[in-house]
Amino acid sequence: MTNDILEAMKQRRSIRAYKPEQIKDGELDAVLEAGTFAASGMNMQPVRLVAIQDEPTRALLSRLNAQVLGADTDPFYGAPTFVVVFADTARRTYVEDGALAIGNMMLAAYSIGLGSCWIHRAREVFSSPEGKELMKKWGIPENFAGIGHCALGYSAEGLPAVKPRKPGLIIKPGK
Repeated sequence: MTNDILEAMKQRRSIRAYKPEQIKDGELDAVLEAGTFAASGMNMQPVRLVAIQDEPTRALLSRLNAQVLGADTDPFYGAPTFVVVFADTARRTYVEDGALAIGNMMLAAYSIGLGSCWIHRAREVFSSPEGKELMKKWGIPENFAGIGHCALGYSAEGLPAVKPRKPGLIIKPGK
């Protein structure tokens, strides 16, 4: 059995090299909208998405993320756009809700020809004084936590090859 969504799930890959060209507004809007339609516990929709495209903010967040990583390279792989995903910690499912939003955005990006990659360390970055200041500037409440980043852009190297799935990932008790 196959369809477009199942094929997108099988073919989408994390992109770790991006062209410097900025994505189109309509592409960003489509990806953001997909994030807002992600499932959430009891449909509480506790996620907030912050789209970063301006170079000063992009450079600041790259530096902060690299500090957490202990590196001096760009953790966003040169992506011209990324979306910071926050979720309300008052919800017991806040991590899962934020993760689903990132997953939806990565599938949406693939479906319209964009590359994407989940970038970690949002929790640490937005627990720092500089991160908290950015949250305040963006109107993100203090009880929200960074879940992750979704890097977006046009792949500089095409799609990596699909790797075979490891054996034993699926268990069917009673079959």
